[in-house]
Amino acid sequence: MAQIALSLSVTLGALNFAGASRGSGKLFPGSSGGLGTNSFRFSSSRVKGIRCAVSSSSNNNGGVAEISENELAKHFYAWPDYKKPRVCILGGGFGGLYTALRLESLYWPDNKKPQVVLVDQSEHFVFKPMLYELLSGEVDAWEVAPRFSDLLANTSIQFIQDKVKLVDPCDHYDANNPKNPSCSGTVYLESGLHIEYDWLVLALGAEAKLDLVPGAAEYALPFSTLSDAQRVDSQLKILERINFSKKSLIRVAVVGCGYSGVELAATISERLQDRGLVQAINMETMICPTAPPGNREAALKVLSSRNVELLLGYIVRSIQRVDDAETTEEVNNNRPSQGTQPDLATSRYRLELQPTERGSQGRILEADLVLWTVGSKSLLPTLEPSENYRKQLPLNGRGQAETDETLRVRGHPRIFALGDSSALRDSNGRPLPATAQVAFQQADFAGWNLWAAINNRPLLPFRYQNLGEMMTLGRNDASVSPSFIEGLTLEGPIGHAARKMAYLIRLPTDEHRVKVGISWLTKSAVDSIATIQTTLTNVFTSQ
Repeated sequence: MAQIALSLSVTLGALNFAGASRGSGKLFPGSSGGLGTNSFRFSSSRVKGIRCAVSSSSNNNGGVAEISENELAKHFYAWPDYKKPRVCILGGGFGGLYTALRLESLYWPDNKKPQVVLVDQSEHFVFKPMLYELLSGEVDAWEVAPRFSDLLANTSIQFIQDKVKLVDPCDHYDANNPKNPSCSGTVYLESGLHIEYDWLVLALGAEAKLDLVPGAAEYALPFSTLSDAQRVDSQLKILERINFSKKSLIRVAVVGCGYSGVELAATISERLQDRGLVQAINMETMICPTAPPGNREAALKVLSSRNVELLLGYIVRSIQRVDDAETTEEVNNNRPSQGTQPDLATSRYRLELQPTERGSQGRILEADLVLWTVGSKSLLPTLEPSENYRKQLPLNGRGQAETDETLRVRGHPRIFALGDSSALRDSNGRPLPATAQVAFQQADFAGWNLWAAINNRPLLPFRYQNLGEMMTLGRNDASVSPSFIEGLTLEGPIGHAARKMAYLIRLPTDEHRVKVGISWLTKSAVDSIATIQTTLTNVFTSQ
């Protein structure tokens, strides 16, 4: 079985990774952070999104206090060599991190290798397709969410942990009237640090859209980041402890039956087994409507064998909290007394469902935990028009940047956008799916096109290739449908092994692949020994 998966690993390596405030504040905050050698960290307040603007007049202070040249210089990132190209990458997901690593791997002529700075608000890169394994206990957090400082330790890439507040591009200015000929724009971070760049990559990704339904933002948990996965795991542990001596089932509602919803439902139902009931709600009348038939059938087979109730053809109208004094009191008695906020698992929640078909009856569900997998929004917000903004980044209605085929933002030849920050479409005019596979492929092209642009070579048009799709269905179960063999679907343990091998190949660095590979082999050996011991024990006790 492992040999079969190994032989398929090369071809499956690039398979689909199915599942990754408008107030600008003060322009020059008074605090600045200390700088290290390869990693920088700055504390910052929470301001959602990124605002892109160009001031029409450099002489107008606009209420900003005068700052001396020496004081101002402390707030600018000090590039080691201002004669070499300066590349700033915003976002450390599949698009941003892999673009940086691609730039590092290319051959550069003398004095042409760019200096690269990667900015992300988290200290961890997250391999999102394997977050589900954190809930099942199959992987450790360091394996699927390593620190950027560890991944980039042997590279020349600099990492800054901070949040982007504003981008001030000037690459669209007329050549005879440049705003600042020394750079193509400036990135302003919440810590007060400013980064002047020659080339910019927008790869900020997206976040869950919880404002679609009343009560979702307050009572539903998304599942797209490391902190999301850790919070869901924490809530499940609380519920498991509360219901340890009870006969009542733990009820988990999963809103959405796309890839993420189905994988969550399969993982949690396997974890809870007979102690829980998972109710998966979907507006469509089928699960994973865009998935290959083989993946959909494999998922249906697994879900039907577990405590999963599929509620297809329903829309969630509202989510409300139900007072449950007994549950709250029991949690308070069993939980350690710490000065933390109350958990969502301390009460039940009522979901109002509306059928999509006329004549059908609505339903009311009660759940101990509500997980939200429907909808996402780009972290590039829509800009407010103003006469002070001479030209904005072209964004579509979803807040994504309009790009040409080479992934350059239209009207901004020195800015590239990819992943959820890009509105690129395929050859048939359809938006590209928001998957890690797309971001990974775009990162390869973005890195190459940056090389070409810096070396005055022609840029390549991006062409997306759907190499197949795969999904996890439990600790030893998965479904893999490669696109190069029509009708083929690998299920069960073989699919599980092939999926893990494909993801192992796609981990960001060689060093991390080796560490994770050794860890997985060790765990597999321990599990095999435990299985043999259990089998032998059962044989001897039955005699």
